[in-house]
Amino acid sequence: MGNAVHTFHALAFVENFSLKELALRYPEAKRTHHRLWFSAPAGGTVFMFPSGALVFHDMGQPAREAEIARLRRALPGLSDAQVLTEEFSVREVPDARPDIESGVLVVDELTFERAGVVALSIAQSAAMEYYERIVDQMFTETDRLVDRLEKVGTMPIFTRKLHRFIGAAIGTRSEVLSVLHLFDKPDAAWDDPGAEKIYEQLRAEFDLVDRHQALELKLRSVQDALELVTDVARDKRLVWLEVSIVVLIVFEIALNLLRR
Repeated sequence: MGNAVHTFHALAFVENFSLKELALRYPEAKRTHHRLWFSAPAGGTVFMFPSGALVFHDMGQPAREAEIARLRRALPGLSDAQVLTEEFSVREVPDARPDIESGVLVVDELTFERAGVVALSIAQSAAMEYYERIVDQMFTETDRLVDRLEKVGTMPIFTRKLHRFIGAAIGTRSEVLSVLHLFDKPDAAWDDPGAEKIYEQLRAEFDLVDRHQALELKLRSVQDALELVTDVARDKRLVWLEVSIVVLIVFEIALNLLRR
């Protein structure tokens, strides 16, 4: 066996994928709870993940473009712009131990199960990067709200915009946690010691653990800040309500005095 080099191209979309729905449009594909995959007519393998990530294994650009076009026909509402693309290489070297050398994963043999582990790790990295952008935007917007509270000491009485932002933040948090928790340790990593080492190397290479923890910490910080801002806004509305009640009572007393 020579030093064969395998390429993985990852492509991520804004939309999440329903693997059950895609399975109906790809009858030749095999599906688990975490992924869907099939062999492309031109050679190579296509992996699809719930996060909206596609990973092409050993497929040239024409073949990848053909599969993307097929996916758009299967999902007409798919966004035109991809969130990001990523490329990764794996080199087979006889008797080598799984290791990362100059950004390339070196293994003794790349079986289909191990290729699936590589594809899942790349898909998780792509999903992480997409959600990192969204959460960073939420973090910036939340910081702006807290900064206003620090300077003014209160919040506007009309909170419709705030409630819309809170709703979007809750939806994003639920989506991030639900999608990222789908990327559990693959079965191949339990059955094959070599696949487990590959999985550990890729998690370290893509910094998946620390990035996941950072995302959860930012989401928790956003949640805590929004709870504080919401409490302040609610207290202000209660104060205005009490003032309005007092004004109405005084007005009623004044009217009774005038009638007498």
